[in-house]
Amino acid sequence: MPEPSNLLVLNAADNVGVLTARVETGETRLSAGHKIARSPIARGAEIVKFGQVIGYATADIPAGAHVHVHNCAFGAHDQNYHIGVDLAAARAAIPRVETGSFDGYRRPGGQVGTRNMIAVCATVNCSATVIRRAAEEVTRSGLLEDYPNVDGVVAFAHGTGCGMAPDGPGFANLQRVLWGHATHPNTGAAVFVGLGCEVMQMARMKAQFGSDGAERFHGLTIQDTGGTTKTIARIVDQVRELLPAVNDIEREPVPASELMLALQCGGSDGFSGITANPALGAASDLLVGMGGTVVLAETSEIYGAEQLLLRRAASPEVAEKLIERIRWWEHYCEINGGSMDNNPSPGNKAGGLTTILEKSLGAAAKGGTTPLTDVVQYAEKVRTKGFVFMDSPGYDPASVTGQIATGCQVVTFTTGRGSAFGSKPAPTIKLATNDRLYAAMPDDMDINCGDIVSKGVSIEDKGREILDKVLRVASGEKSKSEALGLGDNEFVPWQIGAVM
Repeated sequence: MPEPSNLLVLNAADNVGVLTARVETGETRLSAGHKIARSPIARGAEIVKFGQVIGYATADIPAGAHVHVHNCAFGAHDQNYHIGVDLAAARAAIPRVETGSFDGYRRPGGQVGTRNMIAVCATVNCSATVIRRAAEEVTRSGLLEDYPNVDGVVAFAHGTGCGMAPDGPGFANLQRVLWGHATHPNTGAAVFVGLGCEVMQMARMKAQFGSDGAERFHGLTIQDTGGTTKTIARIVDQVRELLPAVNDIEREPVPASELMLALQCGGSDGFSGITANPALGAASDLLVGMGGTVVLAETSEIYGAEQLLLRRAASPEVAEKLIERIRWWEHYCEINGGSMDNNPSPGNKAGGLTTILEKSLGAAAKGGTTPLTDVVQYAEKVRTKGFVFMDSPGYDPASVTGQIATGCQVVTFTTGRGSAFGSKPAPTIKLATNDRLYAAMPDDMDINCGDIVSKGVSIEDKGREILDKVLRVASGEKSKSEALGLGDNEFVPWQIGAVM
């Protein structure tokens, strides 16, 4: 049977296509983004999209039938990795482009910020309310009005910091996150507030990380300060004392090579891997070509597509770091009674995504085509230029919290179902995968990538549009999430391990 006019075929090898418009035939109603069989698919046969296996048929599927969770299932994927075989092509793919620039805050230690904020950080949940009330009091008081170069005071509160082992991955994650936010390029000064008796101690943090950024580091505890009321007052006083020095900095032109961009997705749909993700990948390649850095994350959402990253790993050592993380995640899911295919979420499936293999192929596209230069632990500082991968869960707030701690000064976030996400101190730019979403959530979406399908805009042109927006936001233009005041409650360090 002939293929419908609204069926998008992504690769000649694909045996499914993607609907670009809603279809209603009798009792069948299929939304755009869902898959249709291009030819008969036998039970047990591979289902192919993007030229890659995304699942296996659980029943005979006739041509023209809907392909989704009722007849397509997750299965084993190829883990016979071919490390570095595409490295030469990846190096050749680095664009030769003129270096762009943005107006940033150049710090005395060499960092460059896109925002200039004061961070008030809780070392433990016991001090979460105290720091939130102090930050609210500073904001309500109008104190910031006299300091135009200060972009705000943000409270980084969380639900852990005690009842945890003083060693191990959970403790290390939180320690790296807290230090990463306190010494972030977008943080002009930081005040740490603890209860006093918690596992996460400020002195140990300083001993662990040394003097890197510590000149902007201040601290106190509720127990030593005299309780809740006195601590709130002391935090407000300390912020007041810090404001003149934090304000004493001006934006200046800096090369785009100073920029580290977080690549993130959430609320994905069947168009994510067709429009916004590859367009963000094109923007990533351009920034790498300018000497900048891009950081992809969400290990559980590149599962099944990791071989595409390993084929362009810069060295066997870099490849082994990623493989070790994949093996860790397989074990982590197993001991917690989960499966790597627990992702996609219900919303992802409603948007047309069927298995983690399909979702991962689209998610990995955000990383572009250049060499994989390094793989870092969650919230570990990135020291390498180019395309870097950071280990994290697929849960957006936890993943972005880690990416910001690595040093990312701007976050890009693709979504097909819709998202109300924002982040601080690094602003988030949201990219809609389809026209419907862009029209439905105009207050949240910064860029529409749906016109790649609806109007034939090229991936390359959309990538340039995205990077232009990134550079403007890096220079101080507010993103939609910033205008809405989002970001205080999206600080979610990744918790691992027993609560004791």
